[in-house]
Amino acid sequence: MEIKEKIINYISKNRVSTTEVADCLGKSGAVHDVYPLTPGHFVVGEIYYLYAIQDSNWMVHEELDKCLVSNKIVFIDAIDVHDRAIIGDIVSKYVLLYCENKAIVCTGKMRDAHCLIKENYPIWCTGVSPVGCFNKPVDLTNFKKIVYERKNSLQGAIAVCDDSGVVIIPKSEINEAFYDKLIAIELQEDIWYDCIDRKKWSTFRTICLKEYLKE
Repeated sequence: MEIKEKIINYISKNRVSTTEVADCLGKSGAVHDVYPLTPGHFVVGEIYYLYAIQDSNWMVHEELDKCLVSNKIVFIDAIDVHDRAIIGDIVSKYVLLYCENKAIVCTGKMRDAHCLIKENYPIWCTGVSPVGCFNKPVDLTNFKKIVYERKNSLQGAIAVCDDSGVVIIPKSEINEAFYDKLIAIELQEDIWYDCIDRKKWSTFRTICLKEYLKE
């Protein structure tokens, strides 16, 4: 089993929260202002990167047409999109049901919120809006560098998504050392709860002073 699959399986099996993963990353990794549209989901998986740009979602449709990706977390990046919804019910249904992907993470807004909530789709986004993007090709000349850099950074990384938001494990951290950090933080959480629930210690003695290390 390769290390990426090993990490994904461990997080999934143990339901390692975004909070714990962020702690393993030195209290970092959260996708800014992205929250669950439908609460109660827990998803972890490899990222497949898409982007909407200059108020158009043309590239989202085109990329999905070119590559029928499945079993991924589809990450849709909103670049120079002025508060418009990136996709809605039809694209979400296509991505999640027909292409059989795990979840959608969008750094922009979604539309058709009533349908998405009714279907309880695993979606994380910045909000909702009835005003969508245009379906038209755009000139990417001035955006090639940022698209390249964003795709190179996110494609193949791991996303962990729960009610607290989304945390990205960068490709540089997908290694045995990070896997060991996940195991260690799960053990630490067990110790903390034991100290507080069973020993009736204060959170100060437990978390700050770490008096359990003296025993």
